[in-house]
Amino acid sequence: MNLTKNDIKQIGFTGDSIFLETNQGIKQSMPLSWFVRLKNATKEQRENFTLSPFGIHWEELDEDLSFDGFFTYNKEDIDNNKNEIQIILSELSFVNFDALGNITNISLDLIRHYAFGIKIPSPEHTQDIKNALHKMGNQILELV
Repeated sequence: MNLTKNDIKQIGFTGDSIFLETNQGIKQSMPLSWFVRLKNATKEQRENFTLSPFGIHWEELDEDLSFDGFFTYNKEDIDNNKNEIQIILSELSFVNFDALGNITNISLDLIRHYAFGIKIPSPEHTQDIKNALHKMGNQILELV
């Protein structure tokens, strides 16, 4: 679709959903249950977002949704074809993707794409992420 922030008319929340409307009148909504951080957020946290050139960013929630992904994301397909990293990161929802990206030297956007099943990590990135998670776990163990 190739949408940018200039194509977006409105972003909002209704009940259990987030919705987006383009300047061309195209509307799409998704259940908040698909996005745990948004689902568990307060109304104020949900409404505290910024627009990047190609998506929506919630700094406090460490959450991003791309405009294109919003219109092409298919939760059922992704859930039925989970990759190993997606499974691991869904179980470790407390892991900060920014920190994981810094340790692995993988971009934050790519980490998020792996975590939500939008992209499948290469075997090298899979191992890099596993190594980073082990490193983070060992750092925690050293503190306790």
